[in-house]
Amino acid sequence: MLEGFQGATRIPELRRRLLFTMAMLTVYRIGVAIPTPGIDGQVLAQFFSEQARQVFGMVNLLSGGALEKFSIFALGIMPYISSSIIFQLLTVVVPYLERLSKEGEAGRRKITQYTRYGTVVLSLVQSYFISWGLESVEVGGAPVVFHPGWSFRLMSMITLSSGTAFIMWLGEQITERGIGNGISLIIFAGIVANLPAAITSTLQFIREGELSILVALALAVFMVGVVAAIIFVERGQRRIPVQYAKRIVGRRMYGGQSSHLPLKINTSGVIPPIFASSILLFPSTMAGFVEAPWARTIVDALRPGSITYDLVYVALIIFFAYFYTAIQFNTSDVAENMKKFGGYIPGIRPGQRTAEYIDRVLSRITLGGALYVAGVCILPTILISYFNVPFYFGGTALLIVVGVALDTVAQMETYLITRNYQGFMRRGRLRGRRG
Repeated sequence: MLEGFQGATRIPELRRRLLFTMAMLTVYRIGVAIPTPGIDGQVLAQFFSEQARQVFGMVNLLSGGALEKFSIFALGIMPYISSSIIFQLLTVVVPYLERLSKEGEAGRRKITQYTRYGTVVLSLVQSYFISWGLESVEVGGAPVVFHPGWSFRLMSMITLSSGTAFIMWLGEQITERGIGNGISLIIFAGIVANLPAAITSTLQFIREGELSILVALALAVFMVGVVAAIIFVERGQRRIPVQYAKRIVGRRMYGGQSSHLPLKINTSGVIPPIFASSILLFPSTMAGFVEAPWARTIVDALRPGSITYDLVYVALIIFFAYFYTAIQFNTSDVAENMKKFGGYIPGIRPGQRTAEYIDRVLSRITLGGALYVAGVCILPTILISYFNVPFYFGGTALLIVVGVALDTVAQMETYLITRNYQGFMRRGRLRGRRG
C-alpha cells in the first residue's frame, strides 16, 4: 500500500491532479470559516448545539459545520444534490428530458445545465427560509440576527446562493482536473474535518474515566470490523452470466464470448438514508416551533433514538432503496441492449423474459443492500442507547467517507496500472464501485 502511494507521486499527471484536488479542498475549507454578516456567532452555535438531532444537524454535518457558523458555504452542496435527484426523477416522467438523456454527451450537457439552474433556484428558496427562520430564534433572550428584515434576508439569499454556486464549480473543477468525484470529495472533506474534534473528545472521556481503556480498545476493534464489512458489501456484486452469439460481418467473426452483468448489492448508495432522514426529521423540526400538545406528541414520537423513529427510519430506507434503484437501473433498457448486440442469459429468452429475470435478481439483492444500509445508519443509536457509548459511530457519514475513499483510491490505482506502475494491492486489483 505504501509503495503504491509512493508510485502515485512519481507520475507527473497524477501528482498534478492530487495537488489540484488538495488546493480546491483547501479553498472550500477556508470558505467554511468565513461567516455571513449580521449573525451573532456565539448565540447561533448554542442554538445548533440544541438542534443537533434535527434537520439542521444533518445538513450541518453534510456541510462540514458551515451551517452552524452560517458561513458563505452554509447551504453546502445539498441544493446541487437535490437538484440532481429531482432531474433524475423527471427524466423518467418527462418525455423531453428522457429524449435528452438518450442523445449522448450533448443531451447530458443540457441536463447538467438545467441541474445548475435548479441548484440556484433551490439555493435561493432555502436561503430565504433559513434567514427568515433565524430572525425569530432567540437563545437565552439573545437574538441570533442583529438587524432582522428584508435587508438581512436579501443579503443572505445572495451570499448563500453564490456560495453554493461556487462550491458546485469547485466540485466540477475537481472532477475534470483533479482526482475522484468533486462533489463527493467536498462532502467527504466536510465530514472528515470533524474527526479531530471527535478523537479529542474521546480521549477526554478516557481521561475523565467515563470510558475505560479496555472498552475503548474493544470499540476500536469493532470500528475496524464495521469499516471492513462496509468495504466488503460495497464491493459485493451479483454477476449474471451473459453469452454473446457469433456474428459474421464481412470476412470477420464477432461474438461467441462469455461475459457477465454486474449488479451491485447497494445500487442506491447513500441516497436512501439522506432522503429518509430529511423526511423523518422535517415534521418533528416544524412541530418544535409550535406550542401545542399535539406538536409535543409528534416531537416525542419522532425523537431520534426512540423505537418509533428507528422503525420508521428503517422502513423509509428500504422503500427509497427500491425506489431509487428502479430509477437508476432500467432492466428493460438493459435487456434491449443485450438483445441488440446478440447477448443473452443462458436459459433465459432474450427480450421481456430477460428483463423480468434481471428485475427479479435485482429485487432480491436490493433487499439485502437496503437492510445493510439501514443497519449501518441505526448503529449510532444502538451503541449510544444500549451500550452507553459516549460518541457517534456509523450512520450516513461513515457510508459516505468509506465509499468516497474507495472510489478515489480506485481512480488512483487506474492511473498507476495504465502507466505500468504496481497498484496499491499486489494481489488483485481494487475494483471500482461501478465495475
